[in-house]
Amino acid sequence: MTTKATRYTGNKTFEIVDAPVTAPEPGEVRIKVAYCGVCGTDVHIYHGMMDQRVSIPLTIGHEMSGTVDAVGEGVTGFSVGEKVVVRPLDDRGAKPSDKGHNHIASALKFIGIDSPGAMQPYWNVPAFTLHKLPDTSDLRLAALIEPLAVACHDVRLSGLKENEYAVVLGGGPIGMLVAMRARSAGAKVLISETNETRVAMAKELGFAVVNPAKENLVDYVSAQTDGGLADVVFEVAGVQPTIDVMTDVAGIRGRIVLVAIHGQPRPVNLFKFFWKELQLIGARVYEPEDYEDAIRLVAEKSLPLESLITAVAPLTEVQSVFEQIDRDPNGMKVLLDCQA
Repeated sequence: MTTKATRYTGNKTFEIVDAPVTAPEPGEVRIKVAYCGVCGTDVHIYHGMMDQRVSIPLTIGHEMSGTVDAVGEGVTGFSVGEKVVVRPLDDRGAKPSDKGHNHIASALKFIGIDSPGAMQPYWNVPAFTLHKLPDTSDLRLAALIEPLAVACHDVRLSGLKENEYAVVLGGGPIGMLVAMRARSAGAKVLISETNETRVAMAKELGFAVVNPAKENLVDYVSAQTDGGLADVVFEVAGVQPTIDVMTDVAGIRGRIVLVAIHGQPRPVNLFKFFWKELQLIGARVYEPEDYEDAIRLVAEKSLPLESLITAVAPLTEVQSVFEQIDRDPNGMKVLLDCQA
C-alpha cells in the first residue's frame, strides 16, 4: 500500500511523492494523521534557515492530530481507532547530566525536524510520544494542542496567579495562546502588538491591546496598575524592541518569561534586574503535564481556539500553502488536511 506524502527538498520546495505505508516497528504506533498545523519553525525550514540541521529530503511537521491505525509489538495501552496527539520529543538520548529534565535534554531530538514528521497521511512514531484524546475531541482543534502546550508550559513556569497583571509582548499564534492560557488562569492580560490585523483579532477576543507604535506601553500599564506595572511579562515577539521594553514594563519583583527564540545575543538592561529584583525565566517546548493541560482545555472548549484557524487546505497543496503564508503575514494558523 502506498500513499501521497510531502517531502521538503530544499530551495523553498515541497514535493508530493508516493510513500509506502509501513508496519510500525516494535515500540511504535502507526497514526492515521487527520490534521497537521504549519508552525513558525516549519516556515523557517521552508526558507532554508535550517538546512544544516534537516536531512533533505524530509517530511516535516509536528503540530498534529490523528487516530491510532496500527500498534507495534510490545506496545500496550493504545488501541486502533483511538484519537491521539504526538508530543514530538525523542528523549531516548537523555543522560543523568540532564537532571531528569528530558524535555530539554542535551541530546534531545525533535520529531518532524530531526526525523520524519506529520505532513503525511500515515506516520510511525514511538509510542511513548503519544497522548490520548477524549473520544469526543474535535481533531481540527486538537491539531492546536502542541502550540497550546507551549503556552501552558510558559504560563506554568511563570508562576502566574489569579488577578496578577500579565503583559504578552507579541500577538502572533503563540502570543495569542499564551494570552488565552493566562486569562484562563485568572490573570488580567494585556497584549502588545503592532500588526493591526492581529490587534483587531485580539480585541475581538476580548483582550486589552496596545499598539506600542502608537501608544506608550509602559505608561498604559502604569495607569492600569496604579504604578505597579506588570507582575509577569511574556516576551514572545523575539525582536530587540520587545527585549528593550520587557524590563521597563515589569514591576518590582516581576517575572519575565522568554518564550521567543533568539538566535543571536541581544543587549539587555541588566540594571533593571538589579534595581527591581526581576527574574528572567527561560521556557522551551513542554513537559507531559503541559500536554495534558492543553488536552483538558481543548476538551472543555473553554478557549476561543477556532478563531486562530486561518485556513484548512488539502495536504497535496502544501507548496501553495507555504507560498501563501509568505504572502500574507496576517494569518494565524493554517492546517493541512492529511486525509483530503
